[in-house]
Order: sequence, then structure tokens, then C-alpha cells
Amino acid sequence: MRWVRRPRRSGTICLCVASFALLLHLLLLCFAFSSIPQTQSCNPSSSSSSSSSSSSSSSSSSARRDAPLHPANDTSGLAPPPAETTPPDTLKTRRGVVPRDSKARRHPPVGGEAGGGGGVSVSKLQAFFSHPLYNLPSPAVPEEDWLLRVKPKAQPSKESSLFWVSTLQDGYEDVQWNSSSSSHPPWLRFHMGISRWELYPNPDPNMGPLVQQLATHHIVSAVQKSGGTQLKLVMSFPNYGQAIFKPMKQERDEETNFNLYYFSDFERHNAEIAAFHLDRILGYRRIPPVVGRLVDVVKDIKDVTTDHKLARTFFSSPVGNTCFYGQCSYYCSTEHAVCGRPTALEGSVALMLPDLSLAIRRTWRSPWRRSYSRSKLAKWETEPDYCSTVKKTAPYDKGTRLVDVVDLAILDFLMSNMDRHHYETFEKFGNDTFLLHLDNGRAFGRHSKDEPSILAPLRQCCRIRRSTWLRLRLLALPHFRLSDVMRESLGRDPLSVATTPLLAEPHLAALDRRLTVVLRAVNRCLEEKGGGAGTMGGARGGVWDGAGDEVVIYDDMS
Repeated sequence: MRWVRRPRRSGTICLCVASFALLLHLLLLCFAFSSIPQTQSCNPSSSSSSSSSSSSSSSSSSARRDAPLHPANDTSGLAPPPAETTPPDTLKTRRGVVPRDSKARRHPPVGGEAGGGGGVSVSKLQAFFSHPLYNLPSPAVPEEDWLLRVKPKAQPSKESSLFWVSTLQDGYEDVQWNSSSSSHPPWLRFHMGISRWELYPNPDPNMGPLVQQLATHHIVSAVQKSGGTQLKLVMSFPNYGQAIFKPMKQERDEETNFNLYYFSDFERHNAEIAAFHLDRILGYRRIPPVVGRLVDVVKDIKDVTTDHKLARTFFSSPVGNTCFYGQCSYYCSTEHAVCGRPTALEGSVALMLPDLSLAIRRTWRSPWRRSYSRSKLAKWETEPDYCSTVKKTAPYDKGTRLVDVVDLAILDFLMSNMDRHHYETFEKFGNDTFLLHLDNGRAFGRHSKDEPSILAPLRQCCRIRRSTWLRLRLLALPHFRLSDVMRESLGRDPLSVATTPLLAEPHLAALDRRLTVVLRAVNRCLEEKGGGAGTMGGARGGVWDGAGDEVVIYDDMS
């Protein structure tokens, strides 16, 4: 057999392959150079024009940030949030603004702000409290409209002390206070900030330190609070602050039995916490700050109590948990004892109002008080024209007292609180002041059923504040939604870190459902009364005008 050598054909093939590879590399290099952006010219005129354009763009963006949240011709105050600028890490498409690093999110977060280095989202809660309805201009508070004032500096004497020292002196701080608020503890700053129309302003820079101390401050003393139907304690802190502690009686997500009457229901610690957050969201600011706290039954209560009656009620359960039951009208027995796990106990801590020796409070019987009977009905439940009688009776015949009661009824309906037999006011301010929304432990018991009778003051009187009406409508918008704002607000409570939320989702859904009921009730009143808007001699008092009985919206914003 004869072998044939073909060296030239193999060399030709190798040369072709090498040429093709070289051509391919050249094409890739050309494409890479063409994709590199041109560098900026060093021409001074080019630089100045670039800087001027950047300054104009920054000024325009600054103008957009400073623009009002609603157009000038919008008098409702319910306009949607302003248009958002495109953050540098997003792309504009036909479907909207899409982040570069995420294909799933097609819409910017609610209240998002354009920031350098990435879009910084603002929460619904922050966007909500930034709305103009929560930042209305208000005049300076007159001296006589403050609940407490610092006394003039007294003549010094050798016997006087600059320190406020406890009679027991055990565990309390030797603090030196003067007329400057910066030297006062947070609870005292809160007391000094109470005015004729609200417990605290919005925003309140003192709220953060105050809530932090309520949740973490060392407990010096714990005694049972006298009065009331169920067990609650008065806890004292080293800086002389005091708070009311209501222990956990049932699980957070447990619903009240339908066969249980409202006056036989438990008081819930999470209801007190949620009521404070809801009251603040509604813009009332009439509930003292309440925070959740996990305490040690032994170290924080048993070992520091000076209440001998309370101390005698401590015992160890069959499984080794430390329990106590105290002495009260209802649910203070071994069958209804409060137990730790084994010593850890959840509860609500509510800041106490100023002592009655400093600020006397007056208790008023609610005109829409229930009969607290299993068979009898109250007068307002049998007389359709009951409100006409109330409006002729002092103090509901003038001032803001009637719309104050309606505000309270809306709050109670949203959280399904039927246990509102009395309310309180500060005696110093007479009838021209706000109502204190205290004792909300029986709220948020049932989420699957609404109680329409709680709205009787609104349905029968057809009267509501304009500010309340606008804020309710604002909370019904999808930009905010009451349940979303409440969920976020409650999520900031120390007890929210647990696996079970402070309010179960069915309770949050019930808030949205009940808000719709309130809005429909007001709309029905507007249809029946003609929708006119009148005043009652101004926003802070006066008498009913001639057309006052035929109007629905009480103008407190003029």
C-alpha cells in the first residue's frame, strides 16, 4: 500500500482558522471601544453650562420637594401623595418606574422619596403623619391653657432642698430639677405639655424617650391600684414616674365569647396598647402613652411590693408558674389568677396622669351610657329623638362637648368597645376642653361582629368635626388604609417582636370594615340634612347658630 502525504492542505486549514480567530477578536475590540462613553470636554464653557444645568435641575427638584402635598385649589385635604421623582437606580418604562435590581417590584413604595444613592422609601405611617391634615398651623398656647406650670422661684432658705427625695429613698434617684424642661424626666415633660385641647402635640419629640422608659426603666415599686372592677397595678420608676400596669388575661388572638355580656368581659392588655395607637392615628391625642412590656412577676412585682394585701395573693401553680390575683370586684380569685411563664408576664404600661392634688379631674356620666342590665334598655335605645333632648342639656348645648362625644363614639366603634359609661375632663378648663379617653381594656374583643349601637351618638345627632371627617376619609384611601397604618404603628411596640402580633389580622381587617360603616353613616346624615356646613360660634366654643340644628359638619378648621 502506498501512503500519500498532504502537508500543504493541513497547513492551509490551520491558517484559515487562525485568520478567522484574529478577525473575530478585532470585531470584539471595535465593539468594546464603541460602547465606551465619550469623556467630558475640558472646555470651560462646557463645564459652566454643565454646572448651570445641574444647578437648575437641583433647584427644580428642590422646588418639587418643597411643593405642597395637595394643589392650591384642593380644599378637601384628601389629594393623593405628590408625584415622585425617579431615583437614580431605577428605570422609566411604559409600565412605570422599575428598580434596576428587581424585576418583581413594578411600583415604587408608598411615600417614596428620591435620594442620592438609591430610593429611600418612607413608610405609610410616616407619610400619613406628614399629611397636611396632621400638620395644621396652630396659634401659640396661651398661658392659661396649660394644665401645669412651674411655680415662680421661691426665696431660698437653709431648710429647703434642691433634691426631690422619696420618703423610702430605696431605689429612687436623687435628681436635681429646675425650671428648665431639659432637666425634667420624660414623664414630667409630658405632664407639663398637657394643654386645654390635647394631651401631647404632633409631632412630640418627647414621645420616644417616654415610651422607651416605660418599656425598660427599672421598677422600684408595684402596688395594686384601688377602685375598678379588675386587677391593675401602679408601678413606680427611679425618676419618680408612675404607670398603670394591666397584666395579660387572655391570648392576643383570642376572641371574646359571643354569649358573654360586655360588662363581664376581661380587660385585655393589648387592647390598651392598640387603643393608644388608634387614638393617635385618628388625630385625637386623648389617651396617655401606653406601651407593652414583659415583666418578671417575682423581681418586678412580688419582691418590690409594699402592698401587704397583694403580697398575700401570690402562689405557685401546679406546673411551677408564679401567680397572683389581688383583690378587686371581679376576676380576683385563684380561678382567675394572673400567672407568669414561669415568671415572665406580658402587660400594658400606661403613663399615669398628673396627681389629682395637682390637676383635678371631673367625671361625667355619658348620655349614651348602657343600662348594664341583661333585660333593661337605656333611654337612648328606646327614644329615636333622644339627641334633641341631649342638645338642650348643658354642657352639650354649646361648645364642642357634643362633637367630642361623637369623636369618642367613633373611636369606640372602630375598636368595638361597649364599656363607655363615663368619661373625664380636667376641672381647670371647665367645659371648654377635650375628653380623656381612658380605660379601653374591653376593646378589640370581637372581630367577626360589629356593634352598630356604639355609633348611636353619630347616627342620632348627625354631627361630626370637619377634621375628624377628613381624617377618616384619608384613612379610607388605598395610599394609607387604616389597617396598614395600624399594623405598622403597632409593629413599633416592644411586644411586637413576638411571633403573635399585638392585634390579629382579623381585628385589623375589622378596622377597615368598620371605617366604611362610619363613612356611610356620615354620608347618610349629609343626605338627610342637606349637607350644609355651619359653625357653633367658632372652633373653640360659643353657642349654636340659627342653622346649627340642620348641619352635619362642625367646622373646627376655620
